[in-house]
Amino acid sequence: MTADDTWAGLADEFADGAYASVKGRVRTHVVHRQLAEHLPPPPARILDVGAGAGHQSFPLARAGYEVVLMDSSTGMLDKARQRLRQLPEDARRRVTFVEGDGANASQAVGGQRFDAVLCHGVIGYLDDPEPVVDQLCRCTAPGGLVSIMTGNAGAMAVRPALERRWADALASFDATRETGVLGLPTRADTVEEISDLIDARGVRPVQWYGVWLFVDWLDLGGAALDPNDADQLRAAAEVELEAGRRDPYRRLSRLFHLVGRAER
Repeated sequence: MTADDTWAGLADEFADGAYASVKGRVRTHVVHRQLAEHLPPPPARILDVGAGAGHQSFPLARAGYEVVLMDSSTGMLDKARQRLRQLPEDARRRVTFVEGDGANASQAVGGQRFDAVLCHGVIGYLDDPEPVVDQLCRCTAPGGLVSIMTGNAGAMAVRPALERRWADALASFDATRETGVLGLPTRADTVEEISDLIDARGVRPVQWYGVWLFVDWLDLGGAALDPNDADQLRAAAEVELEAGRRDPYRRLSRLFHLVGRAER
């Protein structure tokens, strides 16, 4: 573990807490389904930048994709290696780990280019998303996909309002920064801002979706959702999928998921 590995101390909470909750499971399922609408068939090669404990990549490995998990946190990659043991042997063979920072992603993978490059829940922890977005586009093969999920600046007042922090909510309408659920400072973007960044690098925005609407509101409002209720999880995920495709619902979602295709 490096001295500045902030995420190492959060790896267990992140993997066993946040992602094991109803919100975490629904988010993983919803983004997986949204991605499936655009990904080429397996065994296409996928790079997951800031992959964490592999929650988005491992289902893709199970589906037959060759995946490279990149993360700057040794602790997070160690957690991903632990979770890798849960996969079938054939899926485990399709997974590779690379320790590296997103701002140097192309160098970390030796200049390789991929059929899809994912970056989910990463750029919101950076002061400036542009260096990482630039690298995502550099790592994408011609015709390949770039998939970015991050905080939605257009919905910043929702969380404090649902938590009845009215003064914070009033101040959040034009804000782009807050302290996230893991206790770390986060920054939000607009769909238009990130679309412009990828478009300037030869990646045409194709579609964007909302992520986390009703399950987020219920959680923030104090409603208990049972993560072991499979029927409830399936039903919630279907509603979230539909909301993520439609206005005005997707614009009120806590996160947005942008998909672009490299034209160069």
